[in-house]
Amino acid sequence: MIASKGDKIYTAIIGVFLTVIALLTLYPFWYVLIASLSSGKAVAEGSVYLYPIQTTFGAYKELIFKPEIWSGYANSIFITVVGTVISMTLTICGAYPLSKTYFKGGKTINFLVVFTMWFQAGMIPTYLNFIELGLRNTWGVIIGLAINTFNVILMINFFRGVPKALEEAATIDGATDLQVLTKIFLPLSKPALATISLFYGVSRWNGYFWSMILIRDENKYPLNVWLKSWIVENNMVNEVGSKMTSTYSAETFIYATIIIAVVPMMILYPFVQKYFVQGVMVGAVKE
Repeated sequence: MIASKGDKIYTAIIGVFLTVIALLTLYPFWYVLIASLSSGKAVAEGSVYLYPIQTTFGAYKELIFKPEIWSGYANSIFITVVGTVISMTLTICGAYPLSKTYFKGGKTINFLVVFTMWFQAGMIPTYLNFIELGLRNTWGVIIGLAINTFNVILMINFFRGVPKALEEAATIDGATDLQVLTKIFLPLSKPALATISLFYGVSRWNGYFWSMILIRDENKYPLNVWLKSWIVENNMVNEVGSKMTSTYSAETFIYATIIIAVVPMMILYPFVQKYFVQGVMVGAVKE
């Protein structure tokens, strides 16, 4: 089909518009990157716009020699990896039986699961519940925040899309429910598994509030908690007097920390990108 002149103009306008939106979206990240590579004086004067001014790695050198950055990295990786594994295990174990129409009480349990999206206990009751259950420090953050209702619903809808004939054939051959799940459903659910794992992983890596509240041992602080404490510390320093050297300032130090904090997710995303588009469409079309 040959596109008309009007279609070509429309496509060009849409392409330009989306390009501008993409650049506007990427610019904040670009600014953080170039500011982290610029001198503290240039950033303080507001002369950094499109490229680094007086390029220096002083902020990164200062950051590398902080022991907190490495312990924070290790703790964040531990919480993200172990937390994502636990979250996916519980999500799969909950979604698989709830995806079955013959599961007794399934409708009631499904309603209770969805109910938690509408009504939540609130911050203070949730915190008191964590304390009563003894969920303090690292394992409290991992176990206490293990399930996301929205992700469970996504997984349920994807499992329901698997052809029933495959399950029936496996059952006739003598397969157990566990074998049906591990040999049929999970291999066919790679897009959903990759997408939901990415959701859990990003949430774990970026989360700092409950980590800040529940983790009392500084040796177990994740990277984002240290980042928050450094931001508060540097803001207090700036109120008294600007903390600046010839190569970096409080602002460039914070920008460098942000860049280091987002690098793991940027490295991970390309590996799951091929599943992401298909996975986010889970449950979008009803037949």
